[in-house]
Amino acid sequence: MTGAGMMDCKKALVETDGDIEKAIDILRKKGMAKAAKRADRDASEGCVISKTTPDHKYGAVIMVNCETDFVAQNADFVKFTKDLLDLAIENRFKTVDELKNAQFQGMTVADAIINQGSKTGEKTELGQLQVLEGEYISNYNHQGNRLATIVAMNKSFDGVEEVAHEVAMQVAAMNPLAVSEQTVPQDVKDRELAIAIEKTKQDEINRAIEQALRKAGLNPAHADSDDHIESNMSKGWLTPEQAQIARDIRANVPAEAAKTINDKKVEMIANGRLGKFFKENCLLNQVSLIADPKTVADYIHAVDKEATVLEFKRVNLG
Repeated sequence: MTGAGMMDCKKALVETDGDIEKAIDILRKKGMAKAAKRADRDASEGCVISKTTPDHKYGAVIMVNCETDFVAQNADFVKFTKDLLDLAIENRFKTVDELKNAQFQGMTVADAIINQGSKTGEKTELGQLQVLEGEYISNYNHQGNRLATIVAMNKSFDGVEEVAHEVAMQVAAMNPLAVSEQTVPQDVKDRELAIAIEKTKQDEINRAIEQALRKAGLNPAHADSDDHIESNMSKGWLTPEQAQIARDIRANVPAEAAKTINDKKVEMIANGRLGKFFKENCLLNQVSLIADPKTVADYIHAVDKEATVLEFKRVNLG
């Protein structure tokens, strides 16, 4: 009934004069004590599984963590994870706390997780419960139970089952940051644009240094850093005089080049880099793995012009 060892059960029954309910309470308390001893361990392995309701209006991804891959791949641990997911699906829970407080096999899920840890001897935790609700939810489970996704489409349509499943696989494979450019947080956009501007300015400065080195008759590859200059001088590839010229160029050209940088050109290139960032990190902008070179948006619109992805969840161990 409890999954505890035979001798532990016997001792609990002796202690309670054969009262099964009291013995179960004792075993649960012992399970809690053991869990407390494991609290400082790292539960970085585990099982990740997703599922939807039969009507595809609700979907969930659950992650139950343990300490080792050996336990994570154990059939009993996988079944335990699936049973918790089924409970969430059946009740359409929205939060981890709702699931933890639910009744499961005569106890709360929180206690069941502690008991599961007492069976395996490893710290066990309910790591995540991610859910989506909408007109059509699809899911994907990657082999090995380490990665799972769910996606919410804005509508149901002919072919939605295949299309939504392919999109769920795309999310698993390409790990997008957001659904579209419009859903990327503004602070992320600002940070990426600032990085792109600085990188573009540095590229312009590096180009000016390279041109100055070539004009001085030096190979830029031999003078791309102070350490490299020293190394190439020791090898005889640069004379001491050439090395000093290279150092002077690297010391003086950046400041001069910075003064002549064309801000409009920098802004144009930086915005191009930001566009590339959106293409690589926004789901609808990504190249579709099934319809390359079309985008995911193009792939969806080829089936239904009004269909799109509203949201997704991706849960990956580690």
